[in-house]
This record gives sequence, C-alpha cells and structure tokens, in this order.
Amino acid sequence: MEEIRYFDVRHVTGTVTHVDIDNARVESAGTSYVDRAILRVLGSRGWGILAVDSYSRPKGRDFEVLLEQAGSLASLTNQKVLLAKVPGGCIPVPGMKEDPADVDLEEKQDLLSGIEKSARIDGIKSTRASYIERNEEVRFENLYGDEYSYSICRSGFSIVAVAERGGDMQMGYVRNHAIQDFNLRHHQDDGNTAAMRAVALLDARPPRGGTMHAILDPELAGVFAHEAVGHASEADLVQEGGSVLADTMGQQIASESVTIVDDPSLPEFGFEPLDAEGSHVGRTEIIKKGKVNAFLHNRETLAAVGFGHAGNARAMAGEPPQVRMSNTYIENGDSSFDEIVSECRSGILLKGSRGGQVDPGRGIFQFNAEYGYAIEHGERGAMVRDVSLSGEILRTLHSISLCARDRKMHQGYCGKGGQSVPVSDGAPHVLLIDAVVGGSGTD
Repeated sequence: MEEIRYFDVRHVTGTVTHVDIDNARVESAGTSYVDRAILRVLGSRGWGILAVDSYSRPKGRDFEVLLEQAGSLASLTNQKVLLAKVPGGCIPVPGMKEDPADVDLEEKQDLLSGIEKSARIDGIKSTRASYIERNEEVRFENLYGDEYSYSICRSGFSIVAVAERGGDMQMGYVRNHAIQDFNLRHHQDDGNTAAMRAVALLDARPPRGGTMHAILDPELAGVFAHEAVGHASEADLVQEGGSVLADTMGQQIASESVTIVDDPSLPEFGFEPLDAEGSHVGRTEIIKKGKVNAFLHNRETLAAVGFGHAGNARAMAGEPPQVRMSNTYIENGDSSFDEIVSECRSGILLKGSRGGQVDPGRGIFQFNAEYGYAIEHGERGAMVRDVSLSGEILRTLHSISLCARDRKMHQGYCGKGGQSVPVSDGAPHVLLIDAVVGGSGTD
C-alpha cells in the first residue's frame, strides 16, 4: 500500500440561484444545488486526487478505503512533492445586514427586470441583465486533525446596454458583486447609467494613438495590478519559468510610491476565511515601495520557491487547489485626483476595462479601456472611445509617477487551469509617464 504522508478533504455544499434577462424577456431563472468534495492524498512522491459528488464523510474503515483509493493514484506520480509547514486557522466571515436568500426568486426576477427596464432609453438597441447568488457551506479536514467550517454568500448582477446609430454600435455596462450583503433594491438606476454611457459613446471619437501621459482610473489600474502583476507573482508560474518577476526579488522595479498587495482576508469579493489547503490567510505585499517583496503561494510552491507565505491556494467546489489571487490592489498614494490631472498636463484619462491580454512570461500586456477623456492643459476634455493601453510590465511599473488617495475595488471572476474563482482588484487613480496608448483617431 502507498505511503500516505498527508491528506486533506474540502467539502462544499450549497445553492446557486440565477436570473438572466435578455431584451425584457426572462431567459432563465432558478436554483441549483452543489455537493462536491475533493480528497487529496500525498503519497511517497506526489498527489492522488479524488473528486466525490454527494459526499458524506465515511467512518472507520470506509474512510481508510477512500484514502487507499487516492493513495493508489498517488503511486502513479513521479514528481517529488514537498509541503511547507504553515499555520492553519479560519478567520471570521463578515456578518450579514441583509441576507440575499431572504428575497424570493420571483422578487429577484422583478428587481432585475427593473434594472433592465431602466436601461431601455432612446438610442438603446439591446439590453441584457444577469443575477447570480451563491451560498456555500465549506468544511475542511486534514491528517493533522484540523477541522474548519464556514458559510459564505456571494452575489451580484451585471447590466449591459448596446446603443446604435447609423450602424455604429457602442456598449455601456455596470456590474456589482459583494460578499454577504447584497440587495438588488439598491441598484435600480444602474441600468440607466449603463445606457446613458452607451449613448454618449456614440458621439465620442477615437483618440490619436501614440506615446503620451496617461491617467488610469481605479478599475483599469486594478486590472493592471491583477493581470500584469498579480498573475506574474503566482509562484507556480514563477516555478515553471513563466513569470517576468522570477529573478527580480528585492529589485527596485517601480518608484517608492508603488505598493501592490494581495489580501484574501480583506472583506471584498475575493475574501477567503482560510485557503483551500486550510492555511491561514493574510496580506502579501507583492511589491513594497517599488521593490519586489514576495510571491503568492500554496504550501507546495512555498517549499519550492520561497519568498512569502502560504495562503493563496484557491479552488472551485470539487476541484484541486491552485495558486490564485484574491483581492489584489495598488495601495493609496498621497496625491489628489485633481493634482494628478494637473500634473498630467496633456494626455489621456482611461476609464473602465473591456478586457485584453497579458503574457506574464514575456512581460507584455494590452488592455482595452471602456472609454476615456482627453487631458488638455491640465483639465479634462472631450470623451474618447476605442482606446487601449499596451506595453511591457516592468517598464510600465517604472512609469507610475503618482498615485492618488482614492482607491476603489471592483469585483469579478478570474480563470486559471479550467477553474473560475471570485476576485476583486482595485487601485487609486495613477499617472503613467510616456505610456503607449492605442487609438485610430486623426487630428
């Protein structure tokens, strides 16, 4: 029989409620149930992993048989796995003021319909609204006799409005998600906000691209922190040679005003009271006052790579843990937004995010802003659209000259290795010197 050096079990039960509305028509609405466990056994060399649906903790010999099954899979592995010894523990989950589960499905559908209806203004061609609510009970146990359990609710919505004029189509959107406290009653005007922005973009023009000073709003700067820096700091990528930060530990790669953090204990959308390996969670300063300070780890990468602490193993229900971000953000600086606009003098203010791409190994990125504004003579000017930001990660970090003191977080989901987990990212407004801005406009 295969030697068992370690095992753990993570069992997730709960419900997922969703409502989807497309152009005033309820496309789907309902509740599904989750009951999945993942059993990991570390054999003499590597892992044996079993996913179990409708899991009920076996007792005595029945549990030993389950461990032996996973152990037999572990015996097939070749790579020697070592685990760092780390503290465990579960921090408190924030309490609830309003429980989304107290609002029945029919009322949620009506409330989401109200948001979608508010987006149907003149000039809007189509609308789509979605609501998701996930209530989970998580139980964890391991070889050491550690046992933890907690309950958490994550919920939120998105509304997209598409405007059209003469074949030109523009999109506006609003999304909002939260842990524990969320109520659609407080967002009935958000559809109108998305629609007004989409209509306004019909009158905006693309800017002329080139190298210029650029102000990133908290959403786009947060996307940069997540995509360009956060992924590059995940220690499994570092270990595999897929990160531009691999050989930069202790190096000054940004000004002293730049500190970038990942913190699962922050009560934002990426909050975790303990990680998926039962490790204690806390703040990791990836970049501290401009210097590379730490990587994000699970127990395996901490043993192999070092520089940091464990607590960033995350997983979907019934899936094995991976090194993942949680709440990733650029810390506040000392400047005001007005000071940053004044210092920019001539350039562009980029707002929101419409996706993009990043290669953390080569250290390059390209992000599309939702819209922006020209900066002229130190003041905000005309609205622009179809604008992007691109460049090298390390060079862009060096180009951050000022950070405001108005950090704001935005919520979303992050995909990696076939899994998607809730995250948040954020930043204050930041000023980039000589950024590479894409646009197709002409003078």
